[in-house]
Amino acid sequence: MTLLETLNNDIKTAMKAKDRDRLDVLRMLKTAVQMAEIDKKKPLDQAEELTILSRELKQRKESRKEFHDAGRDELVAHVDHEIEIVETYLPKQLSTEEVLTEVKAIADKIGAKSKADFGKLMGASVKALKGKADGNMIKEAATKVLNQ
Repeated sequence: MTLLETLNNDIKTAMKAKDRDRLDVLRMLKTAVQMAEIDKKKPLDQAEELTILSRELKQRKESRKEFHDAGRDELVAHVDHEIEIVETYLPKQLSTEEVLTEVKAIADKIGAKSKADFGKLMGASVKALKGKADGNMIKEAATKVLNQ
């Protein structure tokens, strides 16, 4: 079942349950997927769907930080709920330690040993951990690995 089909089914469920907040988030996700399909002119593969979901999650995390910095606690709580909903469609996120372990393994595999290899390590790590870890977390792990 594609992400779009899953979203459509979940939208129907949210409508029946009269869960307005969940319905709004699901409609935003569906719109993002449909817009990407229109741009591409064909259905998306899993990697592209994962990219869209990751982008939507990142946008909400950035909004959460801005609302928190502005002292808008009611909006922080609302965005936290949206983040929980988006995360249900993503693979389980890796912990900091798991990301560090994965990046170390990738560094050993590609032979990255110095700061000059940072770009090569980041490229391979982001590709391998796509959807499983935040880009900033991968960057921090790559920096730690190359500084050892």
